[in-house]
Amino acid sequence: MAVVETPEQTVRAQAKWVHSSARKARLVTDLIRGRSVPEARTVLAFSQRAVAKDVEKVLRSAVANAESRPDLHWQGDELVVISAYADEGPTLKRWRARARGRVARIRKRTCHITIELAQGLATSTAPSVPAMAAPEPVEEPEAVEEPETVDEAEVEETETADEPEAVEETEEPGAETETDEPEAEAETPETESEE
Repeated sequence: MAVVETPEQTVRAQAKWVHSSARKARLVTDLIRGRSVPEARTVLAFSQRAVAKDVEKVLRSAVANAESRPDLHWQGDELVVISAYADEGPTLKRWRARARGRVARIRKRTCHITIELAQGLATSTAPSVPAMAAPEPVEEPEAVEEPETVDEAEVEETETADEPEAVEETEEPGAETETDEPEAEAETPETESEE
């Protein structure tokens, strides 16, 4: 038994020779693929890229094509962008004068933007969040304290600084002679390391 697949009805619009490189246009068309038409219009309206205006024109044209067909009776808000892509168009070669009589090539690239719409549910991978919803709080993992690394010179300084304080607290008569010896020992390694 043969399986007959009914092709899904789609409506498409295409803009040719748009003055933008195909690579830049693909960055914008990737954002709207799989989204509903109102969501895609919002994404394009807030996009910082200049080619987003051209993509929005193609999207409006595709919606107008879908609404104007008498056999479909589609409404623009119920449509989904099933495919959006940008192909390379012809490249205009221009020249610019450079130093010592040389010439540099300027490539003015063009692209062809195509958008196809169909009726159905949005298949976007991006999570749908209401416009006024507050972001969910994210719990941060507890910070693990790592032991600090200490230089040997700092350790010697702290040891010598700690010993006189301990001696002052005890206040023994022979403590002065003991404090002189550690200072002398602390000074000798420093002189050896300097040489």
